[in-house]
Amino acid sequence: MKGPLKIKVLGELVVLRGAREIALPPSKKTRALLAYLVVANRRQRRDHLCRMFWEVPDDPRASLRWSLSKLRHIINQNGDEGCLKADRESVLFDTAKLDVDLLQVAHMTANEVRFLDTSRLENLAAMFRGQFLENLELPRCPVFEAWRTFHGDALDRTRSMILQALVERLRCEPERALSYAETLQSLDRANKQVSLEIRSLEASARERATQLRPVSEQAGQQASGEAVRSAPGGGQNEHRRSQEIHYCSSPDGVRIAYAVSGDGPPLLRAAHWMSHLQYEWESPVWRHWIDQLSSRNTLIRYDERGNGLSDWNVGDFSFNAMVTDLESVADASGLDRFPLLGVSQSCAVSIAYVLRHRERVSRLILYGGYARGRRKRGDTHQLDTHEAMTTLIREGWGKDNAAFRQLFTEAFIPGASREQMAWFNDLQRQTTSPLNASLLHSTFGDIDVSAMLGEVSVPTLVLHARNDAVVPFDEGKVLAAGIPGARFVDLNSANHILLGDEPAFADFLREVRSFMAGPE
Repeated sequence: MKGPLKIKVLGELVVLRGAREIALPPSKKTRALLAYLVVANRRQRRDHLCRMFWEVPDDPRASLRWSLSKLRHIINQNGDEGCLKADRESVLFDTAKLDVDLLQVAHMTANEVRFLDTSRLENLAAMFRGQFLENLELPRCPVFEAWRTFHGDALDRTRSMILQALVERLRCEPERALSYAETLQSLDRANKQVSLEIRSLEASARERATQLRPVSEQAGQQASGEAVRSAPGGGQNEHRRSQEIHYCSSPDGVRIAYAVSGDGPPLLRAAHWMSHLQYEWESPVWRHWIDQLSSRNTLIRYDERGNGLSDWNVGDFSFNAMVTDLESVADASGLDRFPLLGVSQSCAVSIAYVLRHRERVSRLILYGGYARGRRKRGDTHQLDTHEAMTTLIREGWGKDNAAFRQLFTEAFIPGASREQMAWFNDLQRQTTSPLNASLLHSTFGDIDVSAMLGEVSVPTLVLHARNDAVVPFDEGKVLAAGIPGARFVDLNSANHILLGDEPAFADFLREVRSFMAGPE
């Protein structure tokens, strides 16, 4: 059988001559030896190979000679004698003229993956038939097992990068993206971010299928009296609700997910803590915010780094990184001049952004925010509370401890219904990891933009719930007092996140819409 020799190690070991698979020796060690020589692709000393595969009581050199003779019988069928080279001291399997699947992905970096076209990424993804050298374990050969595990982990990371890139590229075709997302999940069943991504794609696929139904079928449903419900809070109609999720990169390479919904002039909402673009979209806590802010504007919102659909594996959770993420989303969205909405800690992020880009922000809206984190307020009680909470988050976040989760929920939305509280409890586990949550919470304590307030020169509206237990009402007044010409609105609520059925949310909408409609 003529043809080039192909060796596949991204899955079970397979050797092909042209399109025909070659039967390998039944000896597992001989097959492992072949795989090791191919992947190493450099000269190996015989004594090293003997120590790796054979125990001393046997005759290691004789065993090695026997295995090499079996491999020569496979390799030397088509003029490939030069591939397997051996002398008294060493052995080399030269792969220069062979087709080895691993060589196409070995040492591939995230930047290289990012710049490959989609068809090339799909070809690379198809090369992975399973785990590296699957079913070729040698428990009694610890050096080989350590080598196999090391390479397997590295290749799993490369495979994950390729699959994640495909999921992002194919988001507009959720049916195609789903298969790659499910494969990605199979590599790490405990990765909640991938699980949520799959749910997001499944929702997009269902929505896409509904939109592509024949017009006659849709008309028949409407004629049969299927009422289209209005979204909570009187926002977009059910059948018209849609959002597009995109990704951009911050200067340090962190992927930031952002969503676009609604029509009209742009409104950019800076990221708040515990966000998830898809999870919020269907939630009874945030949905009325999204629908109402999208009803007259094109709303752009994004997940904080370390949260939701944005990258969780992040090394920098600094305040400056948060500001650059906001810059990245504003640039990726193609925004020129726009109103900016800050919520909670993103009020400080928005203020810092305004000072860097005064010409781009037409109006600044700050809700439930502060200029000084708890460590910067000169209050011993608030400082102790902050440190205790950071520790609790690090130790208890994501665990099935209803008391711990309820502590947060009661603070953020004390006026919520049982359904809303249950959703918010679950959000704490879905949106980020315990480590990320504690690092973010720690960063929030060190925020201090009080020296910047006097330099804010854009029209500013500050709103704050009177009995907010998360951010004290006085901190909202500090914000308004420090910004020249800022207007302060006192909202009669105890909820840090205003709920759709409370009068304070209607007051919030009225004030924000009036402010955005006024002259600059």
